[in-house]
Amino acid sequence: MLLTCVQLLRVEQELGILGDLEVHPQQRGHFNRISHGLQGVSSVPLRTYADQPIDADVTVIGSGPGGYVAAIKAAQLGFKTVCIEKNETLGGTCLNVGCIPSKALLNNSHYYHMAHGKDFASRGIEMSEVRLNLEKMMEQKSSAVKALTGGIAHLFKQNKVVHINGFGKITGKNQVTATKADGSTQVIGTKNILIATGSEVTPFPGITIDEDTIVSSTGALSLKKVPEKLVVIGAGVIGVELIGYLTLAFDCLFGDLLTCLDFRSLLCFFSGSIYAIGDVVAGPMLAHKAEDEGIICVEGMAGGAVHIDYNCVPSVIYTHPEVAWVGKSEEQLKEEGIEYKVGKFPFAANSRAKTNADTDGMVKILGQKSTDRVLGAHILGPGAGEMVNEAALALEYGASCEDIARVCHAHPTLSEAFREANLAASFGKPINF
Repeated sequence: MLLTCVQLLRVEQELGILGDLEVHPQQRGHFNRISHGLQGVSSVPLRTYADQPIDADVTVIGSGPGGYVAAIKAAQLGFKTVCIEKNETLGGTCLNVGCIPSKALLNNSHYYHMAHGKDFASRGIEMSEVRLNLEKMMEQKSSAVKALTGGIAHLFKQNKVVHINGFGKITGKNQVTATKADGSTQVIGTKNILIATGSEVTPFPGITIDEDTIVSSTGALSLKKVPEKLVVIGAGVIGVELIGYLTLAFDCLFGDLLTCLDFRSLLCFFSGSIYAIGDVVAGPMLAHKAEDEGIICVEGMAGGAVHIDYNCVPSVIYTHPEVAWVGKSEEQLKEEGIEYKVGKFPFAANSRAKTNADTDGMVKILGQKSTDRVLGAHILGPGAGEMVNEAALALEYGASCEDIARVCHAHPTLSEAFREANLAASFGKPINF
């Protein structure tokens, strides 16, 4: 059973952590996303210190993108750092059963699609027979995952982060206890606690996910064979990406099941010594957002500035073509009463896209009418996930559309389309369209 906000407050008040802190009802939803590290805390009696507890400045519960990055940054800032992870491998959902394996399968599935269809033939590449070896495809995916999770372990050693493989629980105001697989425990006395426990697959009422006939996004990344028929429930980013990977081998129908929660403010700070980042708190459930929060949190512990502009956090859907965006949408600007201008440029007019025979999509830039400041960027097409980072940089530092339009972009590159869209926004017309 997951620890609710009310239970957390009760436990922390008993420990003298929060006193009479009030939490807005909408913020209580954040705690329902805690997947491990806090489960069952309210029913566990406080442990006494072990004979030889570990002392730390920062203890991170969870080693996903937010947790492991925060742990490394804390160590680099001179903090004695411990990171507790319940799974055998580091990296959390993203590296093990999320971002990384899904992108490996999406990429390889696209190659198969090109070879199996008419794409290669149209490029003068003739192949007599194309077969899908799902086992080999899964092996390549697993190899990429193993290399990256092993890389985190190496970085922990390099930065002197103490890694404990166990189930972390907060058992005191400045105490965390890790229960290992063999039942033994390790107590950590710590000045600061950072909760980076991520989230779990949303249960479907009345249906048991057995990862055989009914699979979650995790099981879908480890299929033993290509099913003859499959229904994907949910058309969010994960659902759409899975469709992209799976439909290259068979037909797929999908419906849209969506629940929208509105979180009005970020709660990444429980008390003077307990923090939370990533999926546990408000904001988009993205690996790179968690990484930024992790760095900012530990910098705050060191006395630095604590600030993150969620408007500058980019999002990418890794389908083909890719979809990426950052900043405001036209709908948001209309709701906020902000006058804006639009600049567009199609990839069909981009020289690199033409040579690649991959011209679907466009770049759209939104600029403030009175100041020319970039307010948003929306990209559909090849390389969108890479190109959106230039837009994020522009937003972060308040660049104008003209600023980007006057930056020399290499030719021939896809990113020239980004420059052309800014030319259109700032001066009314692009050059090459």
